[in-house]
Amino acid sequence: MNHTQTRSGPSTGELERLLDDTQAALSAAQRDDRPSAHGTPPLQAYQLEDLQGTPAAEPLHGMDLLGDVELDLRIELGRTQMKLEDVLKLRQGSVIALDKLAGEPVDIYINGRLIARGEVLVMNEHFCVRVTELVGSAV
Repeated sequence: MNHTQTRSGPSTGELERLLDDTQAALSAAQRDDRPSAHGTPPLQAYQLEDLQGTPAAEPLHGMDLLGDVELDLRIELGRTQMKLEDVLKLRQGSVIALDKLAGEPVDIYINGRLIARGEVLVMNEHFCVRVTELVGSAV
């Protein structure tokens, strides 16, 4: 064959030979009395034991396992942009204007992902957030 001719695929004779070789290999693999080409022993029927055990007293994956998982929780009251010069001027009692109005829902983030919105409350002189809306994942 010269360089200008291209071969489109195996000939009919080659395909028949490949099919015969494949059939012979399948037949040999199905027989139990002949080792494989890699020297492994023939396939044998194995009897598996009954894998049903006794149930554990407690579930292995209960919700109690999640009790010790640490999460980064952030409540965002609002945002603003400031120059570094203005940040350095901040003192105790400074007021910073945010992009949200008083009474608007605050955003609740877990591990950097918005999961809910809520309202800020004061209970026993402590700030609290009541969850008012769960945000669905935008997958």
